[in-house]
Amino acid sequence: MRRAEITRKTAETDITVEIDLDGTGRYDNRTGVGFFDHMLDQLARHALIDMTVRATGDLHIDDHHTVEDTGIALGQALAQALGDKRGIRRYGECHLPMDDALVRAALDLSGRPFLAWDLALPTAKIGTFDTELVREFFQAFSTHGGITLHVDALRGVNSHHIAEAAFKAVARALRDAVETDPRKADEIPSTKGAL
Repeated sequence: MRRAEITRKTAETDITVEIDLDGTGRYDNRTGVGFFDHMLDQLARHALIDMTVRATGDLHIDDHHTVEDTGIALGQALAQALGDKRGIRRYGECHLPMDDALVRAALDLSGRPFLAWDLALPTAKIGTFDTELVREFFQAFSTHGGITLHVDALRGVNSHHIAEAAFKAVARALRDAVETDPRKADEIPSTKGAL
């Protein structure tokens, strides 16, 4: 049962995340931040992870706390659902083209969080969404999910396309990494014997 539910409540946000790593990519994400919901939908759909997110936050200030805290909760849910990581493939990578954008994502579910980020977004906003929050989400997700994550924009001119390609690339890499390895389904994928 590779499922998890995480609730995170602070003075700034109230967030519940439910995921099923063996899902079909069903999603129902409501954070109050339209573009971010669209990105979470892409993450679920292309990772084949069932995901439900409910978030209320101090959007009268800005979207920052809601986006970052959702990343924290989603990372915690992923770590909980993976358990001891027995049988997973562990690694994943993807080159994702979306019109003018080409984004590369590579990740390791190592338990050692690290974000390497080379993804320039040409505009400060996508609609009303601050583009700097794309990195903030992935920083929180990788830190609390214990993920070594590298994301690089190889090309692109449209901020929406670049951001969406990043979410989809991470999703496809995550899909590969969380899958059960049929050749080593009962083993932890590390010479250390633990991740």
